[in-house]
Amino acid sequence: MTMATDDSQVPEGEEEVLPPVGHVRVVYLGPVSPHWEVQSDFGDAALIEEFRRRTMARLVLLPPHDPQYRRNRERVIRDAERENIMLEWDLGLPEEEAAPAPAAETVPEA
Repeated sequence: MTMATDDSQVPEGEEEVLPPVGHVRVVYLGPVSPHWEVQSDFGDAALIEEFRRRTMARLVLLPPHDPQYRRNRERVIRDAERENIMLEWDLGLPEEEAAPAPAAETVPEA
């Protein structure tokens, strides 16, 4: 008796990259509650709705400057990775303002 081999198996240590099953954009609405909105471009409606519900439960009362926000954002990111959902964040800041600006040099006036 010979052992059958399956050539379609992924080698150990390498994971097959699957296309995302949906796309979600988490948008910061501003300082007045609710602070967040979850938008979707594509994906199964039931899957996206469950993800939206979990995301809103983690973020609903947290503005981006709150220390708890960072921890909960990481949880949302891990949840999206588990569900194979493409995740995008829109904090309402232009890209150049999102990164810390270098310190400006001051020149004494003569």
